[in-house]
Amino acid sequence: MKQLLIDLSTLPEEGQNFAGELSAEIFDLPAHDAQAVGPLLYDIQAQRFGSELLLSGKLSAPFEFTCVRTLHPFVQTISVDYTDMAIEIGNESVIDATETLREEVLIHFPNDPKCDDADEPMHCEIDPRYLAVDNDAGGGVETPPRDGKDDRWSALDALDQLDSER
Repeated sequence: MKQLLIDLSTLPEEGQNFAGELSAEIFDLPAHDAQAVGPLLYDIQAQRFGSELLLSGKLSAPFEFTCVRTLHPFVQTISVDYTDMAIEIGNESVIDATETLREEVLIHFPNDPKCDDADEPMHCEIDPRYLAVDNDAGGGVETPPRDGKDDRWSALDALDQLDSER
C-alpha cells in the first residue's frame, strides 16, 4: 500500500483501528541519507475530535544508516512504541495520513547513528589510526595535500606561527 486513506464519512464516532504496512517508497530520502530497507508498519487508532483527526498507536520501519564512528552501514529499526498525531481536517472527507506517519518515524531518527545500536549490534570503535591523541606523525595516515586554491586555513596557520615565536 502506498497511502493510508481514512474516510471520515465511515469513521465511527468511537474511532477505528487501522493496521498494516506502507511501502518503503513513501520515505523518498536523498541518496546520501539513511535509506528505508523495509515497509512502515503501523497499528493506530483514528478518532475524530472536532476539526482534528487524532491518530494514536505504534509505528516501525527499518533503515540502513552509516555509523558515525566506523563509517560502516548497518540496519536499525526505528520503533515508536506509542505516539499521538493530530491532523487538521478542514473541509476534506478523506484524509491521507501517510505523510503524518512518515514524518513521525523520521523525527525519531538518531542524531548520531552508531552500529552498536543496530538490530544486530556490531563492534563500534574508531580505528585508532585516525585518533589524534597519542598518535605519532608517522602513524600510516596520510594528510591530503592542499591544492593551493583553498585559503581558509591560512589565518589559522598564521596564528600557529605566532604561537611558536613566543
